[in-house]
Amino acid sequence: MTAAGRPSGEGLSIGAVLSRLRSEFPDVTISKIRFLESEGLIQPARTASGYRRFTPADVARLRFVLAAQRDHYLPLKVIKEQLDAADRGESDQHAPGSATRPPRGLMSVPANGLPSAREFAEEPLRRLTKEDLLEQAGIDAAALGELEQYGLVRPGAAGFYDTDSAMVARMVRSMAEFGIEPRHLRAFRASADREVGLLEQIVAPMYRQHGEDARGRADEAMRELAALSVGLHTLLVKAGLRQISGR
Repeated sequence: MTAAGRPSGEGLSIGAVLSRLRSEFPDVTISKIRFLESEGLIQPARTASGYRRFTPADVARLRFVLAAQRDHYLPLKVIKEQLDAADRGESDQHAPGSATRPPRGLMSVPANGLPSAREFAEEPLRRLTKEDLLEQAGIDAAALGELEQYGLVRPGAAGFYDTDSAMVARMVRSMAEFGIEPRHLRAFRASADREVGLLEQIVAPMYRQHGEDARGRADEAMRELAALSVGLHTLLVKAGLRQISGR
């Protein structure tokens, strides 16, 4: 699983690897593959000209990593530890490529209902006027004023909203059916801002780095951290609700 001893001119290009993986992992990108390399999860050989060359074992390892992230919500650190143990012959798990299950003992990590990093990929958001937002969210101007007062919806610098704002407004409207008012949700806004602030401290230096792959690595790290942050929040809420219900 290492690059040692490989003939430098053999193997697949990174583009060919991407083509092989895309049918199973539609969101994988060249930047993602490079990011996984920078994190030490794969070590493709290099030609004399510096081009990457991937063997079937590298592709199998990539497939294992991507499936562990997507299907079992494992952080890269845990995946790398498992693969490193397998490289040392210290694990009885199936080799990457023969199975995509996570390490034993982590099988209990729930996948359903938890976000994956790909959900935080940047997608174009449609710009909405105030009237568009009110129509899409099914609220009136007074309700929107309350949402803005407590920071739950924020217009952009040009005064426009976006589709995420409309979704937030619809969620708050649904919660109002249980007697929850926007003022009760200030803690949600404050918590989200704290989480974003923490992640910003980690990824901001990465965005200031120079190099061909720097931006892609920073984007991937931000998505990974965002998924872990929201996933942790989800699990903590689930644990608290189980205590309430006595289950």
